[in-house]
Amino acid sequence: MSYHYRLDGGSLAISSPRTDQDIGTYQCLATNPLGTILSRKATLQFAYIEDFETKTRSTVSVREGQGVVLLCGPPPHFGDLSYAWTFNDNPLYVQEDSRRFVSQETGNLYIAKVEPSDVGNYTCFITNKEAQRSVQGPPTPLVQRTDASAPDFSKNPIKKDSVVQVGGDIVIECKPNAFPRATISWKRGMESLRQSKRVFILEDGSLKIYNVSRLDAGSYTCIATNQFGVARNTGSLVVKERTVITIPPSKMDVTVGESIVLPCQVSHDPSIEVVFVWSFNGDVIDLKKGVAHFERIGGESVGDLMIRNIQLNHSGKYLCTVKTTLESLSAEADIIVRGPPGPPEDVKVEHISSTTSQLSWRPGSDNNSPIQIFSIQARTPFSVGWQAVSTVPDILNGKTYNATVVGLSPWVEYEFRVVAGNSIGIGEPSKPSEVLRTKASVPVVAPTNINGGGGSRSELVITWESIPEELQNGEEFGYFIMLRPVGSTTWTKERVPSVESSRFVYRNESITPLSPFEVKVGVYNKEGEGSLSTTFIVYSGEDEPQLAPRGTSVQSFSASEMEVSWNAIAWNRNTGRVLGYEVLYWTDDSKESMIGKIRVSGNVTTKNITGLKANTVYFASVRAYNTAGTGPSSPPVNVTTKKSPPSQPPANIAWKLTNSKLCLNWEHVKTMENESEVLGYKILYRQNRQSKTHILETNNTSAELLVPFEEDYLIEIRTVSDGGDGSSSEEIRIPKMSSLSSRGISVLGSSVHFLSVVIMIFY
Repeated sequence: MSYHYRLDGGSLAISSPRTDQDIGTYQCLATNPLGTILSRKATLQFAYIEDFETKTRSTVSVREGQGVVLLCGPPPHFGDLSYAWTFNDNPLYVQEDSRRFVSQETGNLYIAKVEPSDVGNYTCFITNKEAQRSVQGPPTPLVQRTDASAPDFSKNPIKKDSVVQVGGDIVIECKPNAFPRATISWKRGMESLRQSKRVFILEDGSLKIYNVSRLDAGSYTCIATNQFGVARNTGSLVVKERTVITIPPSKMDVTVGESIVLPCQVSHDPSIEVVFVWSFNGDVIDLKKGVAHFERIGGESVGDLMIRNIQLNHSGKYLCTVKTTLESLSAEADIIVRGPPGPPEDVKVEHISSTTSQLSWRPGSDNNSPIQIFSIQARTPFSVGWQAVSTVPDILNGKTYNATVVGLSPWVEYEFRVVAGNSIGIGEPSKPSEVLRTKASVPVVAPTNINGGGGSRSELVITWESIPEELQNGEEFGYFIMLRPVGSTTWTKERVPSVESSRFVYRNESITPLSPFEVKVGVYNKEGEGSLSTTFIVYSGEDEPQLAPRGTSVQSFSASEMEVSWNAIAWNRNTGRVLGYEVLYWTDDSKESMIGKIRVSGNVTTKNITGLKANTVYFASVRAYNTAGTGPSSPPVNVTTKKSPPSQPPANIAWKLTNSKLCLNWEHVKTMENESEVLGYKILYRQNRQSKTHILETNNTSAELLVPFEEDYLIEIRTVSDGGDGSSSEEIRIPKMSSLSSRGISVLGSSVHFLSVVIMIFY
């Protein structure tokens, strides 16, 4: 009987192990009367390799003299391997062969400089020493190429034009198809080319020329030769002048807002196109998109960059790159843009009293120019924008980051900001501080413009200019009044608690009219009483005027105008003071709301009233007034306004111009029954394009003018009456003498009448 597993002493024997049941971990257990122990674990695995693919390998084709590598096959998974090769079914011994060897890592066969005797079938064998198993790969045929040929440039001709710049290096390739390999020589023009320190024929037959000059330009011919023939191919070497940046950009130090030009100018071969590319801090400036501030200026050889209204963020490195089809060169420059300082930061109010505040801040960016000075500004609900404030110290240099603001108003909300300055200018202000209110204190500003007077009998009216809120210094603000009759030693004190008050009326029956009082106005708030104004004299109220004006009369000057006159009232304490007069007028059908009223001040005793109706009866009365009111009115007087002026303008106007004499005549204007009679006429005339008008009055219906007719004249005629001037005729244009070929006469109407009045005008 045979067993699959068998103990042999302390060993385990496995007969015909199988991968499906025997692979795994094994451990030995040893036991005696004293105890039991376990051995270390042992793992059973199988060592094996896969077979090669059975398909035939591709034929390896090689030319005589070339090297070749024949692959052994896919590597096994693991194990200790050895490799062997056969050539045409015979073992291949490579230990002492200098041209052939087998890689012990991959099993690949390397053959250097293949000879005709190497042509045949090669087979690889792999042996796993542990598994004691070998596999054989498919045969690999090695054949020698037999496509020998003469040199041929048809598939790989020399470049027609090889372009290089003066001082550069150039390689003109010469790689004809030929087998065996062709021998290469070169000609320049008709002469054979010899190698020198600058001219070399490379191993592959290409021609290399170092440090090319203008003299190297011309045609070059490559000659390829082998035992099967000779071939030639020619190309040209074109030598261009080098591109040189003649005016590169240079370092610049500029002020924000300026416009600058960065130069970039070159000299170059006229046949080469030059492209300028500008970069800023490594990023290309796309000038075609119209980038703000940047503009390319210049012609073909000039690539200057203009920067308009340069800003702080334009500081940096500018690179001008000049590109051609042959080369690329560049030059760079640093631009420093200096500007006013940036806004200070972190403005804080450390302490605040009734009139001072302690501030601190941090400086902002100096924008490439050291900060020289700081200033502090304040804003309140009552100020017009931001205002500069006084500080301690008075001058805040660029190293000062705290200060005390002085001269503040008590009990006012303040916010502060800081502004920095340098040699370039004043920068943007900081963000405002938090809003804080100063502490309260007794008011110190006294009222001004103390005045008064007027009012009723037994009253003393006192007025002043109220104190603005920012000067009230605290809550519960008000005014107190100190007053006494002139000559008295005792002051009377009155309080006015209203913060908005600017007027106080003191009443006492013992006050006589127009009595003088000494008056002072003071201020107070919750903290106490403050300052008093200086003493002013204010008079008590007075009685209205007691007398009516005498001698009132009225007369009409036109259809819309009348004049009222009266006698002045002599003033004394019994009759009341007179400050002026009030004229009242009305028609006989007037209602109370339609009465007209006009005031005149001082001793004026006449008043002209206009805008009246024509041919209407008007009544008028006069009364005096003062601060207490108006007195009694004078007895009414009346007058009838003149009839309306004629409504019809002069008609049938005719004119005749002889030399510089102009004769005019027209029909007499007949008036309506309700119109004033015509008393005469006015002739209004002026030169064209001038505003000054001359007036001639006449009682007749004709006139004669002697004027220098160097320009056209414009003339109109209107009636004159007691009711005023009537309607004007249409404006007549009299052409200048040069525009009349002979004596002329123009008639507007049917009758022509020449007249008696002659006017001479000299200019």
